[in-house]
Amino acid sequence: MPAIAIGAVLLAVAYKKIDLDAEKIPLIAGVSAISFVMMLITIPFPGGTTMHLGGVAIVSLLFGPWIAFSSISLVLLIQALLFGEGGVTSYPINIIAIAFVGSFSAYYSYKFFSSFSKNSAIFVAGWASIFFPSVVVAFVLGIQPIIASVNSTPLYFPFGLSVTLPSVIIPHIFLAVAEGLVTLSGVKFLRTKFRSVFHE
Repeated sequence: MPAIAIGAVLLAVAYKKIDLDAEKIPLIAGVSAISFVMMLITIPFPGGTTMHLGGVAIVSLLFGPWIAFSSISLVLLIQALLFGEGGVTSYPINIIAIAFVGSFSAYYSYKFFSSFSKNSAIFVAGWASIFFPSVVVAFVLGIQPIIASVNSTPLYFPFGLSVTLPSVIIPHIFLAVAEGLVTLSGVKFLRTKFRSVFHE
């Protein structure tokens, strides 16, 4: 499966790129635990879609996208193995969408908008960390009838892109606003509370 190969390569790259500061490890673990709890709380949405906050942008902005990718990948693995959240078979897609796309879209959104307004940039980073992964997930779900079917009969998932794109992305646009606000408050609080750790 291509997703398994891509996920494995990303994890290998992350392993080589990460240089952990021992002073930050307890805080990384703590923020990752908060992300773990945020993801476990699912929010039902009309039409059968469920959503959850992520905390991905908080980790990415505080510690960098590769650390965020690694820690969120671990969070997703624990959730899949212990709670069945996301599922083991969909784990590679989840780490690509939520951990990788979420972390890097947040990080670079912040970099782009920070020259205009730091607070706005943090909010946009949180928004991006939910919106862009939802686009990836909606696309992967929507192409299932094309790539996994027999005699034009879908094997696993019957809905195409015309259904998955609006039903997944639209509600996540609104959830992303909440994520942006949580990210803004979380990043500002942690940077103030742990100034010595971030050398501010």
